[in-house]
Amino acid sequence: TRAGGLHARTIEVLDQRGVADRFLREGKIVQLAGFAWTRLDIGDLPTRHAYGLALRQNHVERILADWVEELAVTFYRNREVTGFVQDETGVDVSLSGGERLRTNYLVGCDGGRSLVRKTAGIDFPGSSPTLSNLMAEVEMSEEPQLGLRHDALGFHGLSKTESGRVLVVLTEATLARTGEPDMRDLSDALVAAYGTDFGVTNPAWISRFTDAARQALTYRKGRVLLAGDAAHIHHSVGGQGLNLGVQDAVNLGWKLAQVVKGSSPDSLLDSYHIERHPVAARVLKNTMAQIALLRRGDDGLKAARDTIAELLAMDEPRKRFGAMMSGLDIAYDLGEGHPLLGRRMPDLELMVEGRKLRLFTLLHRARGVMLAFGERGGTDIAPWKHRIDVVDASTVGPWELPVIGQVTTLVAVLVRPDGHVAWAGDENQSGLETALTQWFGPPAA
Repeated sequence: TRAGGLHARTIEVLDQRGVADRFLREGKIVQLAGFAWTRLDIGDLPTRHAYGLALRQNHVERILADWVEELAVTFYRNREVTGFVQDETGVDVSLSGGERLRTNYLVGCDGGRSLVRKTAGIDFPGSSPTLSNLMAEVEMSEEPQLGLRHDALGFHGLSKTESGRVLVVLTEATLARTGEPDMRDLSDALVAAYGTDFGVTNPAWISRFTDAARQALTYRKGRVLLAGDAAHIHHSVGGQGLNLGVQDAVNLGWKLAQVVKGSSPDSLLDSYHIERHPVAARVLKNTMAQIALLRRGDDGLKAARDTIAELLAMDEPRKRFGAMMSGLDIAYDLGEGHPLLGRRMPDLELMVEGRKLRLFTLLHRARGVMLAFGERGGTDIAPWKHRIDVVDASTVGPWELPVIGQVTTLVAVLVRPDGHVAWAGDENQSGLETALTQWFGPPAA
C-alpha cells in the first residue's frame, strides 16, 4: 500500500486507453496535489480530471493486472532475472531456475536497486541520503495521535488505512541504521518522535527509504531500456513516483511496439530518453526542494514553509505548481511552433460523423490520430494509413492548456498514441510528412 494515489495526468493517460473508470470506481476523488505539505487545489485547471485519486498501490496493481489479462500478452510470473547478455540482434535473459529467454529488447522496471541497470553498466549518479524514513502498516493497541507533525528530527505522520490499520511514516534519528528494518527499528522511531510506540504490533510490512535522489545517466543502452524507479529514485513527498513510472511506460510502450513490429526504425527508441529524462530530472529537483523545507521543525524552516504556503495561495503560483505536481504541464521539446506542439492534447468534445465523441476515445487503440478540422478529406496521409487513424472532426469552444491558457485552434493536429501533439498544422501542411516519418516510420511503398 506504499503509494497513495494517482495524479491528474496519470488518470488522463488511463482515460486515453479507456480504463480510467475502473480506477475511478474504486478510488476516492480528492485534491491530491501538494508542495511541501501545502495542498494545491487544481479544480480549476483545464482537464476533465481536475483532481487526484486516493487509491492505494495494491489496488492500482490489481486493476492493472485484471486489464492486462484481457490482452494477448504472455507472462512469466514468479521468475527472477539473474543476468543477461545483449548482442546486436537481441538479449539473452537468464532466469532463476535455469530458464533462458531470447528477446528483442529488455526493459528494466525492477526498482531503485535495478539488476538490469547495474548489469547494463548504466551509471546512477545523484545525491546521497541526508535523512532516513520508515514507513509501515501496523496495528496499535493504544489510540495513536493521527495527523502530521514536525519536530527536531523531521516530519512524521500517522493515518488510518481502509482496513483500520495505521499507516506510519517516521523520520529516523540517524542514518546509522540501514538494510531491512524490523519492529525494533519502528518502535524506537515511534518513541523518539511521540514518546511512545502506541503498543505497535503485527506489521503487514515495514520499509525504509531515504531522500537519496539519483537518475540513470541514460535510459537506453543498446537493446536495454529502463523505466520507473530503475531509472530514477527520489523521496516520496508529493506522491510523484508511481505516476512518473506509469508515464514512462506510456511514452516507451507505443514506440517499442512500432519498432518491434518493424514499422519504425530502432532510432525511435532514442526519443524515450530524450523526452523522459528531463521530466524526471525536474521531479528530483522539486522533491529535493520540498525535503529542504520539511527536514526539521525549527523556526527558520517553519517561516520558510509559511512563506511558500502564502505564495502558493495566490492563483498563478498555485496553478503553476499544481500543474507541475499533477503532471499536466509536461512538454516535450519538439521544436518551435504552436504552443500545443509537444504538450498533451486537450480532451476536446468532438463531432465526428454526426456523433459526439471525446478526443481521448480516439486514443483507446494506442494508435496515432490525425485530426482534421478543415474541409472533409483535406488531409492525405495514404502512405501511413495502416499506422494511424484519420478523423475528420469539428469542435466548438476554446482550446485551453494548463499554465499556457487558451491557444488558437488549428486546421489539423497529429496526436501521438501517448496523447502528445507531434504536429500542429495549417492549410499548407508544412512539416507534416517529416513528423509522420519521425514518429510513425518511413512511408509505406
